[in-house]
This record gives sequence, structure tokens and C-alpha cells, in this order.
Amino acid sequence: MTPWRVVLALWVVLRPAVGQQPLLPAITDNAFIEECVRVHNDFRSKVQPEASNMQYMTWDTALARNARAWARKCVFEHNVYLTERYQCHPNFTSVGENIWIGSAKAFNVTGAIKSWYDEVAFYVFNVHACSKSCGHYLQVVWDYSYKIGCAVAPCNKVGGIRNAANFVCNYAPSYNVLEAFLRMCSVVICQEDHI
Repeated sequence: MTPWRVVLALWVVLRPAVGQQPLLPAITDNAFIEECVRVHNDFRSKVQPEASNMQYMTWDTALARNARAWARKCVFEHNVYLTERYQCHPNFTSVGENIWIGSAKAFNVTGAIKSWYDEVAFYVFNVHACSKSCGHYLQVVWDYSYKIGCAVAPCNKVGGIRNAANFVCNYAPSYNVLEAFLRMCSVVICQEDHI
């Protein structure tokens, strides 16, 4: 074979496919699983004031499968079945969810989860309120959540972004606004009783 034919043959085999999505990790990829769990636990350990009973997050395959099924729909909205009892997991009555979308080329687990955690800037602890959106942060650090499953799917277009990555994390038990409010009220009442 002549040298130019070898070069041409290699170019055909090795050339990047035009418009091809980058390969995104599967829910069975051990490095992906480890990073999702580690990053969540790292951010949870930074909560201030420190949580008295913060649960350690571990991976849940059923939550990851549910996250993958929803991510593959390529919609930038929450799963409509999250609050329906046992619809998103066989053992949990409800499941929480965070969604991140962005360029598939720019996707990385740590950056996506950090964008959720960064909503801490809008959370006012002493009155349990958000000055802007902080629900993603609250779900990341919700002390009762101890199971997580995440997935990322390539999408031609989602949320106005072409060649996108749709990253979804499901949490169990889910963040519960009413429970959080009641816990906050009981803390405030206890503090007022000891003034």
C-alpha cells in the first residue's frame, strides 16, 4: 500500500465525526459513580452551621436508572412522577431531583453539582428562606437524604442548548419543604425557650 493510501485510510478511521456528541459516562461507570457520591458528600460536609445528623450519601442503582430514563427525554423540567408514592423508586415514597443542562463538551460532574451547591449564596439559614432560587442547594445538603443516583444523557437540543448534556440526579428521601419548615420552627421555639 502506498504511503498516501495509508494516510487516507488512517484519516477515515481516526477522523472525528462531524456533529458527533462526546461520549458521556454511563450509570455503571465506576469513576462516574464515585465522583457523583464523593462530590455530594464533600459539599454536604461543608454545610454551615454544621448539620447535627447529616447522612452519608451512597449510590442507588434504581435512582440512577430513573435519572437516566428522565435525562433521555431531553426536557428541562422535573419528572412529573417524583412526588407520587413509589413511582420513582420501589422503597421510597418520594424522590428529589436536580437537573443541569449545558454543552456536552463542557460537562463534568463536579462542575454541575457545584452549580447546585453555589445556590447557598441565596439561602438564609436562620429563617429557612431563599432570596433567589436555592432548591438545588437544599436538595444537595438535605440531611435526611442518603441515597443518590445520577445519569447524563446526550441531547441534540435541550433548553435551547444544542449538542447538550442533560445531567439528572435523583435523591432519596427527597428534600421536604414542609418538614424543613417544621424542623426550623422547632429549633426557633427551642432557642426562644432558653433565652
